Amino acid sequence: MTDEGVAELVLGVLFIDEVRMLDMECFSYLNRALESSLSPIVIFATNRGICNVRGTDMASPHGIPVDLLDWLVIIRTRTYDLEEMIKILVIRAQVDELGIDDDSLAYLGEIGQRTSLRHAVQLL
Repeated sequence: MTDEGVAELVLGVLFIDEVRMLDMECFSYLNRALESSLSPIVIFATNRGICNVRGTDMASPHGIPVDLLDWLVIIRTRTYDLEEMIKILVIRAQVDELGIDDDSLAYLGEIGQRTSLRHAVQLL
């Protein structure tokens, strides 16, 4: 693809969120890019388990073809617990110079646990 002028490979970091949305053509390009001397650092983000590679009937972990999956290092992340979430909210309130009491922080932490940290921060 780079030879045809359809795509350009630039040094750096390539972050791809929702990697399961890529199809086989995208994965083929990424395979070739990773074999290049100009290979970027590629970070795939996903929250899926076993699912089909887009456009195929091939089931694979995270919807990534097995031949590419062999090249990857998988880093499992976990959600924040209530105490960690409250600490993050305290820091954010300090940065934004907001006065907030402990009961409100605890409530926002609970909201963050039920929904997401992003939602709790938006309510600050």
